[in-house]
Amino acid sequence: MHRVTVDNLPAWLNIPQLLGPGAWELTTRDGWVRAEAELPRPQAADLGARLRNLGIGGRKLRVACIPKLPRGAVRAARTQDARRRRQTSVGFSRSGVRLDEQGRFSLTPEQLALALGKRANGVHVVDAGCGAGGNSIGFARAGCRVTAIEADPKRAADARHNTRCYDVDQAVEVLTGEVEALLPTISTDPQRDILFVDPPWGRGYNRERVALTDFPLLATCLAARHQFAEIWAKLPPSTDVHACEAAVEAVFGHAPGDARRVKFLLLTFHA
Repeated sequence: MHRVTVDNLPAWLNIPQLLGPGAWELTTRDGWVRAEAELPRPQAADLGARLRNLGIGGRKLRVACIPKLPRGAVRAARTQDARRRRQTSVGFSRSGVRLDEQGRFSLTPEQLALALGKRANGVHVVDAGCGAGGNSIGFARAGCRVTAIEADPKRAADARHNTRCYDVDQAVEVLTGEVEALLPTISTDPQRDILFVDPPWGRGYNRERVALTDFPLLATCLAARHQFAEIWAKLPPSTDVHACEAAVEAVFGHAPGDARRVKFLLLTFHA
């Protein structure tokens, strides 16, 4: 058995889902949690592999194990973690959809996009920076009317094509242009409507810590908050939300390979 300690866990995080089974003892200080438990060697090594070089909420997680894990156990756990990452939540499940390289990396998994759509409860949603349309499709499938904005003409065309693949093209209007220019032209109800933004992360984003200021598109959307009841922002798990005025939730995957992995943070800003 090994005594495992995990530091810098945000208090708002679903800690049991991230850490997995164990008699975890939690200690909270200044909004951050330390978790401690006795774990068998395979489980301790697996946890260390999953949380390696990972930040959530703006702080890098620190994992300590006593006694120290042997190198063989560490290598085996990292190999297993790499294999597990192949069993992640599906992006698009229907055939014929179109995705470029950025879309394949950044697409919200289909079931998670649909779950977000159901939260919106049928209101009008403006999807700022819709990319290949994964989130717009999720909102539309849940009964929302969607106005999607995409600056890149090719990606906007892909989004239109993909809404047709999912039979929601009548519910989604895709506009081609810059968010800053188009937002003021869209008729919205500031008592009901939602502005959703999933700013580009890029494969090379810092997985230990990124700042809100690293996403200019978010700032553009927040400047338009008078048009909406709420603004929802999908951001990397490592985003520093310490001084953020939004409600924060960590969204996990649902497939075997990412059920204990934070896929993104959902920030909700109220008008």
